[in-house]
Amino acid sequence: MAGSGHRRRPVVALYERIADAVHDGTYPPGSTLPSEPKLAAELGVSRPALREALLLLQEDGLLTVRRGVGRTVNASPPRRGFEHVQPLEELIGGGTGPRVRALLRTLEEPTDFTTQHLLAPARAELRFWESVLAGEAGPAALCHEWAAADEVLDRVHPAFAAALRECSSAPGTPGTAGPASSMLSVLLGASREVALNAHSGITATLLGRRRGEQLDRPADTPAVLVTQVVRVGDTPVLAAKHMLPTGAPALPVLQSR
Repeated sequence: MAGSGHRRRPVVALYERIADAVHDGTYPPGSTLPSEPKLAAELGVSRPALREALLLLQEDGLLTVRRGVGRTVNASPPRRGFEHVQPLEELIGGGTGPRVRALLRTLEEPTDFTTQHLLAPARAELRFWESVLAGEAGPAALCHEWAAADEVLDRVHPAFAAALRECSSAPGTPGTAGPASSMLSVLLGASREVALNAHSGITATLLGRRRGEQLDRPADTPAVLVTQVVRVGDTPVLAAKHMLPTGAPALPVLQSR
């Protein structure tokens, strides 16, 4: 009598064939896959079916699409999620993330977003960093990060407060002075003996004109907006918005109860 196990969908079976070829060294880490026509012929499948399987492999972090190169096999599985409190530049791109390009390092009054997430009083001055994460294929994400008011940081996380002051005194062009790193990276570097906790939200949106210009994309480009708040105990110390347009490197997210 035939077994009662469920059969894999054809696209899943094809996904597994390619994944097995990656794991057994047929397509080793860092290698570039054959072109779609050649790979479809080698596997004896149609190009539409192959394209669907390759898309799933890309979404799951086994492959990366590089402009002008093609599909390459990732050197290592992507790191898992925001709850590990990792900088975005480390999370995207399978752990070999893009460089951080500082656009703005300044002080600003609270907005509705920072009032809500950092509990900032109306007349406070908050450090604001605007950065673009840029990879080999061009801009990959736009990051807006705010730190809690200095008096709050001096009370709950003085090492982070000191690190931000040091960054703000670094030489450079007014308005863009500061390190080529994210604010979260600075926070983590100052938190070796401080426990952090964080939560994130994910929303679908469009880039809009200004963000489109910053990311070299049309204004109507679909994008994912990730909001993030990092706390020391119950006190929020950093809030951020990360905009990832269509075609940006994969962002793996680990969910837990």
